[in-house]
Amino acid sequence: MGKMVEIRWHGRGGQGAKTASLLLADAAFETGKYIQGFPEYGPERMGAPITAYNRISDERITVHSNIYQPDYVVVVDESLMASVDVAEGLKEDGAIIINTEKDVDEVKKHLKGVKGKVFTVDAKKISIETLGRYFPNTPMLGAVVKVSGIMEEKAFIQAMEGAFKHKFATKPEVIEGNMNALKRAMQEVKGL
Repeated sequence: MGKMVEIRWHGRGGQGAKTASLLLADAAFETGKYIQGFPEYGPERMGAPITAYNRISDERITVHSNIYQPDYVVVVDESLMASVDVAEGLKEDGAIIINTEKDVDEVKKHLKGVKGKVFTVDAKKISIETLGRYFPNTPMLGAVVKVSGIMEEKAFIQAMEGAFKHKFATKPEVIEGNMNALKRAMQEVKGL
């Protein structure tokens, strides 16, 4: 990867889009990349739309603004497609990854004139089956790494295991579930 990759996350407060963007930045940093991971908030409340961003590069990053023309868009909550132009500015050679149980062709009907490729992953199902609760951010994190190829999958998995051990030091029982959620999403993302 010689160029900078820009990712925009769309989610709702409480779904972990901000946390996922920060975890992705940490994992990329562990593999030697230059990184940025930051959120943009509207009203801070549970369920309100939020946007988060990542820049990942092999070279120093000198841009410090929001991302208006992302290479990848991650939609953590598909209901946002009805109220937010989630595909706005997506590059023609980019991709959008949506958390939904619907197939790719059905989702495309709701994305007016989307440029780039469309991928789907049922992060809700994966989350409930691996974590026992609905935390869509971890499966979406695995899906975006799989689709983007932004880092080697093995290095990503190792970095995430270390991050989860640190994040969940007082709750080690949830580490295995989060690791399984990541790996399943990487295997089950549709549109590849």
